[in-house]
Amino acid sequence: MDFFGIIGETFARSGFANLSWQQGVMLLISFVLLYCAIVKGFEPLLLLPIAFGMMLANLPDTGIMKDATEAATLAVQNASAALAADPTNPELVTALAKAQSELASVHWYDSGVLKIIHRGVKSSIFPCLIFMGVGAMTDFGPLLANPISLLLGAAAQLGIYVAFIFANAITVGGEHLFTAAQAAAIGIIGGADGPTAIFVTNKLAPELLSAIAVAAYSYMALIPLIQPPIMKALTTKKERVIKMGQLRKVSKAEKVIFPIVVSCVVIMLIPDTAALIGMLMLGNLFREAGCVERLSDTAQNALCNIVTIMLGTTVGATADGQTFLSLQTIGIVVMGLAAFCFSTAGGVLLGKLLCLVTGGKINPLIGSAGVSAVPMAARVSQVEGRKYNPTNFLLMHAMGPNVAGVIGSAVAAGFLLLMFKA
Repeated sequence: MDFFGIIGETFARSGFANLSWQQGVMLLISFVLLYCAIVKGFEPLLLLPIAFGMMLANLPDTGIMKDATEAATLAVQNASAALAADPTNPELVTALAKAQSELASVHWYDSGVLKIIHRGVKSSIFPCLIFMGVGAMTDFGPLLANPISLLLGAAAQLGIYVAFIFANAITVGGEHLFTAAQAAAIGIIGGADGPTAIFVTNKLAPELLSAIAVAAYSYMALIPLIQPPIMKALTTKKERVIKMGQLRKVSKAEKVIFPIVVSCVVIMLIPDTAALIGMLMLGNLFREAGCVERLSDTAQNALCNIVTIMLGTTVGATADGQTFLSLQTIGIVVMGLAAFCFSTAGGVLLGKLLCLVTGGKINPLIGSAGVSAVPMAARVSQVEGRKYNPTNFLLMHAMGPNVAGVIGSAVAAGFLLLMFKA
């Protein structure tokens, strides 16, 4: 083979020659997300690994998300179904035995490296570990100091139920685009809680995991862009400049008892919340107990950071162009955005009501922090409040509904699982 023949053969086998238009589109999207993370600073801890994982998965012929057992497993399922329809056919018996033999010779560790790591997402181990880390980083003091924050956290789950209704009502050609279980999984995006969205989707609609996970984490990272216009549209200037009083000091005993009581009450009420609420409150107990500083430090830092890298990268890697660019995925992205917007609006509107009831003692801007993106949503409330009143310090007041939103989204997730889990 001459020089030009070698060059031509090399190019034919390269990714450049095998790049599909779907992969090209997803690569462009990943570049935009990388720009948002690196240049604009939109929650880079989440957005950067997601965007890079998306880029890796859409580079052609890498096999980085290849499932070594998928084809063999599908062959066994098809052979089993065929034999069930015709159990006396000897050829089908032979075909099933051959398929089972081939499956036995294939090992999971022959899969792509990100596919192997992704098992932590599929099994819900990563979401639960993230919840432990979030619990260890969370101070429930603002919620205990101002229990009315719990109402704001509950109101900010409005988008979950609105999106569920919308998704369940969408029809194409006379048929529903999503089943009720799929609609419930889509709705949970409105909680602005990536781990919860993954946990619920794994149980209700695993086939939609990639689209829902990417949408949930992307919207979480884009909170500084999405929330402020809604907050401004729903509040008056007079409301935005309200300065809230200092919160009372919460005792250590209250903080220690809180995770224990919440775990018992919420899990007894809705057992399906055990994994999420249990890990969240365990992490918080590490923080507040005062006798396990090493465990608290590990959960807050090393463990949470490691899991965030693996979860973010593999969540992004599930967004391959071949399956991601579909009508269903577009519907999920639109419904997810709607859910997020309605959740923000729900918190702000209840904040306005409480402002009226308390005679102007509550700034409605803290209601937007009721979504469970901790502490991103609380920081947005603080930034927006300072724009209109430079002396205002809303961060600690916003942390109350923010941490309440974490509990609220987990409870909403448990309720949806209770209603729609097979």
